Amino acid sequence: MGLAKYIGAIGRSIMTLGDGLAVTMSYLFRKPMTIQYPDRTAEPVVKMLPERSRGILEVDIEICTGCSMCAKQCPIDCLHILVEKDAETKQRNLVEFAIDAGKCMYCGLCVEACPTSAIRHSHEFEGGMSDVNRLMLHFVDEPRPVAKPPKKGEEVKTKPKGTFVRPMLANALEPAVPRKPRPPKPPAPKPAPKPAAEAKPETKPEPKPEKKTLAETPKAKAAEDSPPSPAKTETPESKPDKPAEAVKADDGKATEDK
Repeated sequence: MGLAKYIGAIGRSIMTLGDGLAVTMSYLFRKPMTIQYPDRTAEPVVKMLPERSRGILEVDIEICTGCSMCAKQCPIDCLHILVEKDAETKQRNLVEFAIDAGKCMYCGLCVEACPTSAIRHSHEFEGGMSDVNRLMLHFVDEPRPVAKPPKKGEEVKTKPKGTFVRPMLANALEPAVPRKPRPPKPPAPKPAPKPAAEAKPETKPEPKPEKKTLAETPKAKAAEDSPPSPAKTETPESKPDKPAEAVKADDGKATEDK
């Protein structure tokens, strides 16, 4: 390798290094782009997320009809819904609506199936909990009547996203509070016994006259008692004689045959 080529390679290396340092040095005179999350943001990150972003699920119980369509569409069974019917008032009551945030995979199938948009994705995404039991989000404290389905073309009013799930996440670092056991369902009242009907006097049915068969009739008995009549037999003597004219005709035919 000649001296000229060696010096040329050193010069190209210095120029390449200068190009890289020029780009790096230019950022020294610019405002920083790094944001110190979460305490130095201009506004909460939740407000900067897109409208269709899928955060933690929440439920607006006031417009829930208890149809359980969301639970049927969930592929991993992270929705737990219980609806009971009052035996006296015939009213359907929503007893339990819980979402297991630890199992949810944010697919959005339940949101698409809901007819009233009661279940939806919020913009809340900070779901760190100090206790695993807090990942089960309960939205029903006491049984309440289900909402009536909206009429066709009727717009359902709902509250802003995050209204229902944000209070549950505020106490995420506190230990989970055990829920009160649900009181047992009272047994259905037994129907009153029907009054006993007055006993009617027993009446014996009148005996039906026996039907007589053909063999038991008087005519049949008389025919059986009478002796059998002798059979009529014809004898040559009893046969009537042919007239003389018929005898002559027979003789004439016999002569002709001969």
